[in-house]
Amino acid sequence: MTNRRGFIKSGALAVFGMGLSSLPSYVLKAANAFRSENGNKRKILIVIFQRGAMDGLMAVTPYNDEFLKKARPSIFMSPAKNKEMGLFDLDGRFGLHPGFSSLLPLFKNNELAIIHGVGSPNKTRSHFDAQDYMESGTPFSKSTSSGWLNRTTGLLNPDSTPFRTVSLTKSMPRSFYGDNATLTISSLEDLKLKNQSGGSNSFMSAKSFEDLYDQTTSSLMKETSKETFEAMDMVSKIQSGTYKPKNDAVYPKSELGKSLMQLAQLIRSDVGLQIGFAESTGWDTHYNQGTSNGIFSRNANDLGNSISAFWQDLGAEFQEDVVVMTMTEFGRTVKQNGTGGTDHGRASCYFLLGKNIKGGKVHGTVNDLNPIHLEDGRDLPVTTDFRTVFNEVAKKQLSISDSGIIFPDWKREGIELF
Repeated sequence: MTNRRGFIKSGALAVFGMGLSSLPSYVLKAANAFRSENGNKRKILIVIFQRGAMDGLMAVTPYNDEFLKKARPSIFMSPAKNKEMGLFDLDGRFGLHPGFSSLLPLFKNNELAIIHGVGSPNKTRSHFDAQDYMESGTPFSKSTSSGWLNRTTGLLNPDSTPFRTVSLTKSMPRSFYGDNATLTISSLEDLKLKNQSGGSNSFMSAKSFEDLYDQTTSSLMKETSKETFEAMDMVSKIQSGTYKPKNDAVYPKSELGKSLMQLAQLIRSDVGLQIGFAESTGWDTHYNQGTSNGIFSRNANDLGNSISAFWQDLGAEFQEDVVVMTMTEFGRTVKQNGTGGTDHGRASCYFLLGKNIKGGKVHGTVNDLNPIHLEDGRDLPVTTDFRTVFNEVAKKQLSISDSGIIFPDWKREGIELF
């Protein structure tokens, strides 16, 4: 279901219903103007939120740590031996969970980096609060009305296309709350605006759209929606096509796979995308977490295969301009619980994919997991503030230097990921 605020304020929602292969000339002209002003292809950031709190110690395991092995008698994993399905040894200390096997070639090719020990300085163990703080970018303030990606959008080129920020989600993420336009949709198919007869190949008329527009009292929303009307005149004449992934890429038949495929479609259609957002859910592994099989492994397979397919789909033509970053609200406890799962913890790990990053390396600090070194005696300590990672990505990938706007009241810490 389309978020109404994103629908009105984006000023571009109806355009996608025309089919990405046949966009109006004024849209393509805007995209070309943006590229010519900057001299290069625009850079693109794709953010994937792993909601539910991923167990970073299972995703990327310090497998030599005897304290971890003792704390997880039934879910601890070691590097694979013989035909055993185990971890992929990354560097003699950390091992990658087999569910992420499709990401291993990217790590070995120095395109994928891992940042470990990442989290929020706020110690809340509430999913809702932790996600809210992380997406607002202000971990100690509930009064922040905007999200960090919305503030980032406001610092991008103001003359860019209406499609610079797109969230492939069922509702607008907290990251995009704010005054800057964001297109929020669960599927590109949602943008085939049906008329009152409900025909699957019919579209809402310009008159119908204007009726909806007239019901909007906000002058800001009206101003940002005017450009939509000329596109509506063409809607009934254009049919949308079916996207076929390039380079033999095969996406999982999951919500995340579908979202990343459509983001690849937008990138390949060259309509001005600069920030894309998708979600991966189900990481709250309190029960029966499993090892090479189970809930965690299924989620890891979906995430890894979706990212791998997305990267393959882009191919060399677009990979140079795209960076993919994962995020999760917090990690899991070092010690497993009585039901073979892990409870809410502190630090986790993020994945960062791109041609120009310092890949093939596990960044960050993870000390030994002796209980005396753990946060509250139970959790992997946060040694890298999530804002440090977000800021580095915004700065290097999107050429944004004013971190004071994106992350107010943050101590400027540095991390070299590019």
